[in-house]
Parts: sequence; structure tokens; C-alpha cells
Amino acid sequence: MIEFISFLLGNLLMPEITQNALVAYLHYLSFMICFASLVLERKLLKADPNRFEAISMLVTDVFYGVAGLTLLITGILRVLYFGQGSYFYTQNPIFWWKVGTFIFVGLLSLYPTITYIFWAFPLSKGELPKLSLQKTSRLGIIINIEIIGFALIPVFATFMSRGIGLNS
Repeated sequence: MIEFISFLLGNLLMPEITQNALVAYLHYLSFMICFASLVLERKLLKADPNRFEAISMLVTDVFYGVAGLTLLITGILRVLYFGQGSYFYTQNPIFWWKVGTFIFVGLLSLYPTITYIFWAFPLSKGELPKLSLQKTSRLGIIINIEIIGFALIPVFATFMSRGIGLNS
């Protein structure tokens, strides 16, 4: 899939410098959408949400998921084709901290996502989801950790892009 996207961009649509800029832009944009989605989810979270709030959380989580997938794909494209070369990234321990943080946040996001998926069935029947204070608190803690994790990723990226972590 990634090779097909790279082939399509490289051979049919645009010069390499434009591809590089577009992939970087999509990478940054998807990061911002992920972060904004998490902040919005946290703001919307409350016990026994009304229909609008519950649907808003579902939609926000879908945006978060699509942006997260876009972030992953563009990140892989940048490492393999449009960045400073895979050696630059894979030999840097800070890169692996960045990737590990992304994976950790992604795995944490499964709990809220599964919770919201279970809301879809009652919402489709006109029923509101029931969310206890304990579950609301648990979801809030998880989303807070996700936000902190996402806030660390640009720190790692900044260090990594300047070669910090590589042996001179």
C-alpha cells in the first residue's frame, strides 16, 4: 500500500520536492488533528452525556482515528522515502522513544474508542449512553495521559531532527 502511494505520487503526479512537502504537511496536519481531537474529547467527557455530546464524542474519535492512521502512514513515508533516510531515523534512540510513545498512546486510545463504539448501538435506537462517574474518571485519566504523550512527540521529533541521539 505504501509503495503504491509512493509510486503514484512519484511517477504520476508531482516532482519529488513537492511530494516531500505534501507528505510533511499531511504529517503535521494529522498530528494537529489528533491533538485537537483528544483535547475536544476531554472537554466533552462527562457522566451521562446528552445525545449531542455523545454523538460529538463518537465523531471526534473517528477524526482522531483517521488522523492517527494518516499520521502513521505519512510517518512511514517520511522515514522510507521523503525524510533524511531510514538510517538517520532508525539509528537514533530518540526516534524509537517517539515511535514507542505513539504506539503507547495508540494502544491507550483503544479503551475510549471501544467505549464509544458501544455507545453507537443505543444511540441508533434513540437511547443515551450510561456513563458512571467511575468510568468517566477512568476515561478522563486515559485521555489526559494520551494528551501528555502526544505533547511529548514533538519534543522527541525536534531533538531527533537535529541529530540529538546520534553518535557523532
